[in-house]
Amino acid sequence: MKIFDRFLVRSFLGPLFLTIFIVLFVLVLQFLWVYIDELVGKGLGLKVILEFLFWGTCTVIPMALPLATLLASIMTMGNLGEFNELLAMKAAGIPLQRIMRPLIILSFFISIGAFFAANNLMPLAYKNIFALRDDISRTKEEIRIPTGIFYNGIDNYSLRVEDRNEETDMLYDVMVYNHSARRGNTSVTLADSGALRLTEDKKNIIFTLYSGESYEEGDRQSSADTSFAMQRIKFEKQDIIIELTNYAFQRRDGDRFGNDVMAQGLSSLAHRRDSLDSLYSIAHSQFLKRMLITGGLTYALQLDTANKQEFKGYFSLDTLPNLEEHPHYADLMNRAIGKVDQLSNQVDAFVVEEFQIHLPLRRTRVEWYRKFTVAFACFIFFFIGAPLGAIIRKGGLGTPVIVSMLFFVVYYVIDISGKKLATDGSVSAAMGTMISALVLLPIGVFLTYKATTDSALFNKDAYLVFLKKIRKHIPFGHDKHKKQT
Repeated sequence: MKIFDRFLVRSFLGPLFLTIFIVLFVLVLQFLWVYIDELVGKGLGLKVILEFLFWGTCTVIPMALPLATLLASIMTMGNLGEFNELLAMKAAGIPLQRIMRPLIILSFFISIGAFFAANNLMPLAYKNIFALRDDISRTKEEIRIPTGIFYNGIDNYSLRVEDRNEETDMLYDVMVYNHSARRGNTSVTLADSGALRLTEDKKNIIFTLYSGESYEEGDRQSSADTSFAMQRIKFEKQDIIIELTNYAFQRRDGDRFGNDVMAQGLSSLAHRRDSLDSLYSIAHSQFLKRMLITGGLTYALQLDTANKQEFKGYFSLDTLPNLEEHPHYADLMNRAIGKVDQLSNQVDAFVVEEFQIHLPLRRTRVEWYRKFTVAFACFIFFFIGAPLGAIIRKGGLGTPVIVSMLFFVVYYVIDISGKKLATDGSVSAAMGTMISALVLLPIGVFLTYKATTDSALFNKDAYLVFLKKIRKHIPFGHDKHKKQT
């Protein structure tokens, strides 16, 4: 590699890594803001939270790479233009295509990396993030007993504490209802004070009570017996051990979400698509058979009498019998209406059945194509950013950030809209996923052409000269008055 090429690559890699870090940081903050309610109050360790953020970061990489490529290309070429380095290269006889060649090759490898990230890293990330979210959602919130009201956050128990000492964590005027026997309020413990602590494995809670009494009703001897035996026990100190379930975070098998469409690569999606295609074909053929039977057509050829080879010609409306004169006209009409109602019900049932099969099929096709759209978007964004940076000749994080965000917002809105239309079946999966790239591709071609021809695209003087030329050919009111005078 020549010194010139190494200089351009180093100039591009610096802003690229910087922008990737900034974009990932912003997107991860947004990701954390969405799921912060699921993490708070569960007593999760730092390792679990960091793992959750790591896999969340991996899921936003396909969104970060196109934006980082666009911003880095604008900054690189804008810095070269702002410090007249690009002008010096052109003065030395180096065309813009030769200047951009090492960056084009580098952006090509970035696109390949984006494809492998979407095909290999993203499915693994989604599989783990789905498993983590499910495990975290099963974890109950930490036990925080309020004062003055009953607390039902512990299974089979209802607690009430009148006051608490924040320094010593002592509880005062404690009331504990035990509902584990499923017989109502038959067991209650009252105590002057108490303390609460969890075991290290968070599987049990030990409630130590001081100076209290326990009351428990016994079982009736028979259904006709309306008397109850009550047991009363006074104590100075008593430990109530309560078993807890799902209060400690527990990791389960993460492969249980491996069949989700977001957690599959190209080969798995292709296999899933073929299976769903077969199911849809079978369901469609069965629907046609049901329609024939419900409509009273025993054979498929009855749908088209012209299929018979011996039939020649056409039906004349004048030769058809007048059904209103038929003696069983009313009965025939009722039978026909009944057949139509049956067919209508069959169609409604098939719509529901078709939705249950075809919706996963459309989602599978959409995700299959989206593996390629991320890589294609990185490549297109380079051909938008690099020519745009060479034209505006502004580096840094000012103008490039504003311009790149405008293009990325347009891309993101079109991409999300296309994905939704493809998932709903309004457009094909290929069109819905590729429409964002197809919209930006002409813009990239236009900007590249303008940059290679040294067009003054953003030169206001050029637009003023153009407007003056138009003004000469369009006479205004005061111009006509001057000519008349």
